[in-house]
Amino acid sequence: RLGKVLFTWRTSLPLPIVLALLLTPASPSSGWGVFILGALCVVGGEFIRLWAVRQIGAVSRTRSDRLGPLVSTGPFELVRNPLYLGNIALWTGFALLARLVWMTPVIVGVLGSEYHAIVRWEERLLESRLGDAYRAYAERVPRWLPARTTPSEQIEGTYSWRETLFSERGTLIAIAAGYALLWLKSAI
Repeated sequence: RLGKVLFTWRTSLPLPIVLALLLTPASPSSGWGVFILGALCVVGGEFIRLWAVRQIGAVSRTRSDRLGPLVSTGPFELVRNPLYLGNIALWTGFALLARLVWMTPVIVGVLGSEYHAIVRWEERLLESRLGDAYRAYAERVPRWLPARTTPSEQIEGTYSWRETLFSERGTLIAIAAGYALLWLKSAI
């Protein structure tokens, strides 16, 4: 039940993190290395998200239990939940950009726990609707950490870059707003 509730509200889950990043004073001892690492985490997290959305399409934005086809290409060939991993990388990056290094394990722990509950609910739903096809996929592809696999030959996404960027526009706007808010925070 918790997973379904968190799934419905998953877009709002990071709001307490946003408030903490904006209201917690930055560590003055953090240098450029932390800033660069944070920027790399944000870019890497969004790259993972774009790659995943290009494979799965706008169905990833739904807040209902509507399902598209089983996607097992691109990042979904390496892990079953690349969008959530991308989100964790994004928010870890923003903690580093905010010079709040100590907050990174908190973010990983909080979002990891919330996403784990969501994933458990999603997996039960997928198994009940897709049956053996999903069970075979789940047995072959790890939930969180990539295993050594031989990628398939399919490199191109299912959706065009235009459709992908349109679907991902909210996250891209949030990233731009995050950078702007952190810049304002440092200027004040």
